[in-house]
Amino acid sequence: MGLFDDAPSTPAPLEPPADAPLADRIRPRSLEEYAGQRHLLGPGKMLRLAIERGEVPSMILWGPPGVGKTTLARLVAAASKLRFVPFSAVLSGIKEVREVMAEAERERRRSGHRTLLFIDEIHRFNRAQQDAFLPYVERGDIVLIGATTENPSFEVVGALLSRAKVLMLEPLSIDDLRSVLRRALADRERGLGAREIEADDAVLDRICHAASGDARRALTTLEIASAHAQLGADGRPRLTDESVTEGLQRRALLYDRSGEEHYNLISALHKSVRESDADASAYWCLRMLESGEDPLFVARRLVRMSIEDVGLADPGALAVALRAKEAYDFLGSPEGELALLEAAIYLALAPKSNAAYVAEGAVKEDLKNLAADPVPMHLRNASTILMKDAGYGKGYQYAHDFEGGVAGMDCLPERLQGRRYYLPTDRGLERKLAERLKEVAELRRQARDGKRT
Repeated sequence: MGLFDDAPSTPAPLEPPADAPLADRIRPRSLEEYAGQRHLLGPGKMLRLAIERGEVPSMILWGPPGVGKTTLARLVAAASKLRFVPFSAVLSGIKEVREVMAEAERERRRSGHRTLLFIDEIHRFNRAQQDAFLPYVERGDIVLIGATTENPSFEVVGALLSRAKVLMLEPLSIDDLRSVLRRALADRERGLGAREIEADDAVLDRICHAASGDARRALTTLEIASAHAQLGADGRPRLTDESVTEGLQRRALLYDRSGEEHYNLISALHKSVRESDADASAYWCLRMLESGEDPLFVARRLVRMSIEDVGLADPGALAVALRAKEAYDFLGSPEGELALLEAAIYLALAPKSNAAYVAEGAVKEDLKNLAADPVPMHLRNASTILMKDAGYGKGYQYAHDFEGGVAGMDCLPERLQGRRYYLPTDRGLERKLAERLKEVAELRRQARDGKRT
């Protein structure tokens, strides 16, 4: 029998076996049971309206693990009366893709039934595999729903993105997770209801906070903790802090050192330092370290921040960042991580200036767009008699022979004379540097006017 032979047009939900993990057994059967994503499924929201009108588009569900991407695809298929066909990008290749697409086309011609093809981890498909879906999506043979934890802009081909709506799924809130856990504790058929386990909100909230918006993680913790529930005075099992501790392994914060979250977190740290928010800088720095980031990567970024964002407003910031890196090299983890945290806090509180960074960009722009003018003759070193006779060094004035140590020479090529690259701020040491620039400018003017020697 083929994939679609004698099949009903509306998919019947597949019930997981009784010994399946709690997170699979308690999977929502209807949109009413589905927790979170109200920005998509609330009254009058885009996806809710599309389902109610029977006009479900192809879409990419983008979000972190455990927020209900697979469940949502199943519920959309059921509510839309579309045939649901799950497809794993991990287990399937281009041959399987073409076979499924061809059968979907035959089924639509035979019965008029469209197929909702759900592709888990669509980012694992290569370009050729993703391109194979395009003609079937365009003809309407299938409604494609892809799920991914990676940014679709980088992982899904542009042609497919242009034919599908990208919907961002958010981590579940504490209230959403608590409601999921309460439903699991109460459901006598699929959950833990038969055991009549008692749990107060404080204990459940501890699980919810550790889950970081991931319902699967929260349910897995609840399942393990329930096995360690302690009998209360009334003889009924009860979740306690001790039983939850058993269910909680070391908290695994959402992180992928090679993925988007890596760049999100370092961006948050850098921008918090730039904003002079010491508390946020401490939080993001430790979150990266606790999540498994290479501490030397954090150290390198702190050195960069000291140069780019603190700059000459506090030149000592670079020394602080470099000493923090040396301290970590010497102490290792976890002791050396405190040095990195201290550096992040110091950089956040240091006066800020990007004047040198801006000057770098301005100089590079001129180097890119203007001809490389020759070095002015008076700045050249006359190291041979021939060079001296050619005019090398002619007109050079030794700055130390002049009052204030400024001779008044122009040191830029003629076409760039008067160009200002470095414009210091009035923050930190740069306030003094700005005053020094004014002083040097006045000394140079006096020398040119012949008012001093």
